Amino acid sequence: MSPLFTRLDALPALSPEERQLLDTVRALAREAIMPRAAEYDRSGEFPWDNIRAINALGLNAMFVPEAYGGAGLGYATYLACVREISAACASTGIIWATNFHATKPLIDFGTEAQKQRLLPRVAEGAIGALCITEPDAGSDATHMTTRFTPDGDDIVVSGGKTFISNGDVADLYLVFGKWSELGASSSDKNGRNAISALYIEKGTPGLAVLRTEDKMGHRAASTAALAFDECRVPRGNLLAMPGEGLRLLLAALNKSRPSVAAHALGIARAAFEDAVAYINERRQSGRRIVEFQGIQFLIADLASELALCEAWLWHVARLVDADEGDIGIEASMLKLRASDLAMRIATEAVQLHGGYGYIKEFRVERLLRDAKITQIWEGTNQIHRQLIGRSFIARR
Repeated sequence: MSPLFTRLDALPALSPEERQLLDTVRALAREAIMPRAAEYDRSGEFPWDNIRAINALGLNAMFVPEAYGGAGLGYATYLACVREISAACASTGIIWATNFHATKPLIDFGTEAQKQRLLPRVAEGAIGALCITEPDAGSDATHMTTRFTPDGDDIVVSGGKTFISNGDVADLYLVFGKWSELGASSSDKNGRNAISALYIEKGTPGLAVLRTEDKMGHRAASTAALAFDECRVPRGNLLAMPGEGLRLLLAALNKSRPSVAAHALGIARAAFEDAVAYINERRQSGRRIVEFQGIQFLIADLASELALCEAWLWHVARLVDADEGDIGIEASMLKLRASDLAMRIATEAVQLHGGYGYIKEFRVERLLRDAKITQIWEGTNQIHRQLIGRSFIARR
């Protein structure tokens, strides 16, 4: 790649230990994860070999504080690792990133007892799932109907979730629902103030996987529909207080959306690199494709957008590492631009490969399928445009 991207990759202010870890992750992605990606995509099997290799490096420990068996590394390091793994295999990248999505609220809002009990398991490689979406509650999660009913020392969970990443393989499920004793009121018709959060552990009676989805892309990353049939969960698994779930949910999304953007940028970088390599080799009319001015203009546009988007990724990482508080708009901007760009670059990469781009022998065909969902999950891009736009409405 050009010095442009070499300098970009050096932009995050990582410690020597973090740089060393990132180099190790790059080597793992290049030597072990990437060669297996096409077969996992073809078979749709969960990539256990990749997950075992990731756990052998102790990568889950990077986002767990040292006091609980982790390494407590920075958010920028985590994002860089997400991008590297996702460039090699988007399915594996989102599986691992979801562990962080399900764990960060525990780190930020959990009790000491919860952290002492659950975080060492995460550091050792437990798989997490973040359970928000329901059939009638997607981008507007406040319409969720999963119900939490207190019963003595337990909480009874009833309802279901859909499109849950890692849903059939998770060890820990962070589930959002509505507290039964905090029903809707005239001023809160959707019951926003009843939203609460708790952890359900693997093997809990009443937790069932209804199905896993047969998807266009990310075929090796399992996506499941779940049912909660009066799951009895210890009251000690409740995260924060009843009715504080919406605050937790928004805080979780502020951290998970940059992560999803890093995932999308991994796909984008892979597609861009494949396209540049191909047009430097492929010839038409006696010239390399890259020598045609129209192609140069296209590559210039894609490279410029990719560089700017990656620079914004590291800007948002700095905000999180500096604990800047509410970064919702910055996170929305990043998720929006990164996912739109991943789709654009993957589409152009297929086009630049010509007919070869449409067959599975070339990776760009898979990258195009993997890119599409990034515009949909973690809030559709239409929702993010609305969030960004209305943030500029003057308060009167």
